[in-house]
Amino acid sequence: MTRVFVPATVPLLRTLRERGLAAPLSAHAVTGALREWYVEGDGEELEYAASSEAAAASLRLLADDAAAPPRRVVLAAEVSDGHVRAVAGSARSAVVLGEDLTADRVVSIHVDDDEAAEDVAAAVRAIPAADAGEEDAQLAVEDAEGHELLWYDVTELDDLLEDG
Repeated sequence: MTRVFVPATVPLLRTLRERGLAAPLSAHAVTGALREWYVEGDGEELEYAASSEAAAASLRLLADDAAAPPRRVVLAAEVSDGHVRAVAGSARSAVVLGEDLTADRVVSIHVDDDEAAEDVAAAVRAIPAADAGEEDAQLAVEDAEGHELLWYDVTELDDLLEDG
């Protein structure tokens, strides 16, 4: 089994609960490229790095869904090794998950708290300028990334969606 970190949004949490998320899915995991880059990291540190890259990818999902609440979401899941394929990209931990993701595969959900909402919203607005190299926009994205995601057990999915 492989631990993957799937970037998501609150609306995608609803989809996960109702019918699961359809493959292929962009995700993050401890890859060879991540290990080579973070040579001194232990397993937990490598997973944290992969999860952080998934949180950054969640910002981009928020940019594509203006109706989504400004909260980054990362799903940590255990999936079959044969369904995870590393891909070249900007993130060293980038993988593609080749099987549908259902709630029974998710072990934890990581979500921004309400206090991060303003910084996350500003980061979402700043993404195009940050990608173009604008320093102030990059700082706005970093401000959002400075918030730690809260940890929830998958059994708390319904409660998260009620608070939504």
